Amino acid sequence: MKQQARIVDVAALAGVSAGTASKALNNTGQLSPATRERVRRAAEQLGFTPDTRGRALSSGRTYTVALLTTDSSGRFSIPIMRGVEDVLSAGELATILCDTRDDPLREQHYLRSLIARRVDGIVVTGRRTEPRAPIDVPLPVVYALAASTDPDDASVIVDDTGGATSVVTHLLGLGRARIAHVTGPANHRSAAERARAVAGTAKRAFVGEPLFGDWSERWGRQAVDVLLRAHPEVDAITCGSDQLARGVCDRLRELGKSVPADIAVTGYDNWSVMAEASRPPLTSVDLQLEELGRRTANLLLDAIAGDPHHGVLELPTHLIPRESTLGMS
Repeated sequence: MKQQARIVDVAALAGVSAGTASKALNNTGQLSPATRERVRRAAEQLGFTPDTRGRALSSGRTYTVALLTTDSSGRFSIPIMRGVEDVLSAGELATILCDTRDDPLREQHYLRSLIARRVDGIVVTGRRTEPRAPIDVPLPVVYALAASTDPDDASVIVDDTGGATSVVTHLLGLGRARIAHVTGPANHRSAAERARAVAGTAKRAFVGEPLFGDWSERWGRQAVDVLLRAHPEVDAITCGSDQLARGVCDRLRELGKSVPADIAVTGYDNWSVMAEASRPPLTSVDLQLEELGRRTANLLLDAIAGDPHHGVLELPTHLIPRESTLGMS
């Protein structure tokens, strides 16, 4: 049988000491990026697999991180988890996904279990953007998508105001002059924040009041009827989600309206299942959730290393223009 590569073998191939090789693979120490990359390539070439049990015993760490979420569907937590794993897997850390299903008792059960397992840290996320009460654990914690209500905690969130502003700027640049807004429940932070930004950016081009409802295609269809009865002159409808926008497009088509020739439509979230399958495909705001996950993971690694961050980090969104505003190319 082929003998398994050892850390000294990796060090010899990379031309560094065994200690330096260990630091490079564990993402610790003050090493240059070039050295870390040289060691990583040597380890990959030799098929080196770190002994996680030995590392845990010597460092007092388990090299596991938990992602605690209330997002049962995975709509938001799965992209965030992909970004988290992009960062953590480079340091040979494993990620445990814990779905609380929005149940406080289930959350407490998971927290007791994670403390007992001695995980190195926790990422807390969910399907809503409302700030949430912090969890009480003796571990490093970073909050993703929804900030902690404790300003001393580290939180990474999305700039929803900037995202909604980019949509209206796009529409105004295309010559749209009568812009309406359809969105979800008024008591949802994301719906209220996006609606304020749309109205504030559109100014005199904004038509009526934001139409609040639920996050469904059905409400999108109903909102079109409400909107066109009151404002038949509307030439653009911004929506607080892709699901709403798809319902809006379907109803406009049923009424004989062309999208975007008669009325341009925009979504939000850039959920490919909705945005790309819509007729026509939706111009939408991408929340950059994988990048949010990567930034969150880096903050958590800093906290685990004894250098915690504090306060809220707000990340930009990215507008993805498609046929619902641009028309067929």
